[in-house]
Amino acid sequence: MKRRTLLKSMGGALMASAATGRFALASTEKFKVGFVYVGPIGDHGWSYQHNRARLALEAELGDAIETSYLEMIAVGSDAERAINQLVLTGHKMIYATSFGYMDNVINVASRHPGVYFEHVTGYKRAANVSTYAGRYYDGRFVMGQIAAKMSKTGKLGYVASFPIPEVVRGINSYILGARSINPDITLTPVWVSTWFDPAKEAAAATALLDQGNDVLTQHTDSAAPLSIAQERGAFAFGQSSDMIKFAPTAQLTSLVDNWAPYYIRRTREAMNGTWESSDSWLGFDSGVVELAPFTNMPDDVAAMAQASMEKLSRGEMHTWAGPIRKQDGTPLVSDGELIPEADLHSMNYYVEGVVGNYPS
Repeated sequence: MKRRTLLKSMGGALMASAATGRFALASTEKFKVGFVYVGPIGDHGWSYQHNRARLALEAELGDAIETSYLEMIAVGSDAERAINQLVLTGHKMIYATSFGYMDNVINVASRHPGVYFEHVTGYKRAANVSTYAGRYYDGRFVMGQIAAKMSKTGKLGYVASFPIPEVVRGINSYILGARSINPDITLTPVWVSTWFDPAKEAAAATALLDQGNDVLTQHTDSAAPLSIAQERGAFAFGQSSDMIKFAPTAQLTSLVDNWAPYYIRRTREAMNGTWESSDSWLGFDSGVVELAPFTNMPDDVAAMAQASMEKLSRGEMHTWAGPIRKQDGTPLVSDGELIPEADLHSMNYYVEGVVGNYPS
């Protein structure tokens, strides 16, 4: 799939068709909202879910808005050019949907104070830049509990993208959930250094299964690891969207990112003048973080998972509650304490139960 770019002449305004994402001359004045995706909208994962939310935004606000998207935009100078071009073509609000876009967003926003910017999973903000993210770790904690119930070998595998705090939190929360059921279970991550590369993801999944890890999860965007699990008769979890069609007898559940409520609310605020720079971290109770229907597991395991989801949503249970030790056994937090939320934003270590060295 070719990357879409905004290289048209700046002499005329450009807009994107909601159906195709292609750009054409604009003829009406609407509130223009742009989205920048790191992967293809057909990845059935991260970018796919952001694009579904864009379509939900259009359906909710109708003719009052016009949306555009750019897909497969690489982190770095390409991203900065893309974001800047959206501004120059009349977009008043821009959602940048990858951690790696953070500095690009800050740079462009500093030159365009009249435009609203929203950046997912980042930590740098400005008067016209907000950050937002899901508390995916709560979903991964529950998935870890399910994995521990379903594993026969006591060994879990994890296809990981990049060692940024968001992904490291996912690894740690997953093993914490698993060890709340089986204190001896282990988790082996394989780092593939990509968000979307089906071949690399499939190779990592295959290697993990060959090592005896019988339940897989992933923080990458294609359905390749699930497909490998399906072929090999193993269990696995989907990422960002419900991937059950790729693994009808292998998927246990999937972490689902439902960005629509956030996009609708924040775009309305920008349009009516109530938008303010903020940092939003949204969990089960917000509807942004969901788990797909529980499948291919006994009823008692599904009931346990449902109960954990409800307790986490109500604040009756906490993913980061002690006692927790680092990978080497060093105490991290004691019984009755929580890892401070500020520390979660910079997490750069493994907890006990993770196999292998932390990537440098």
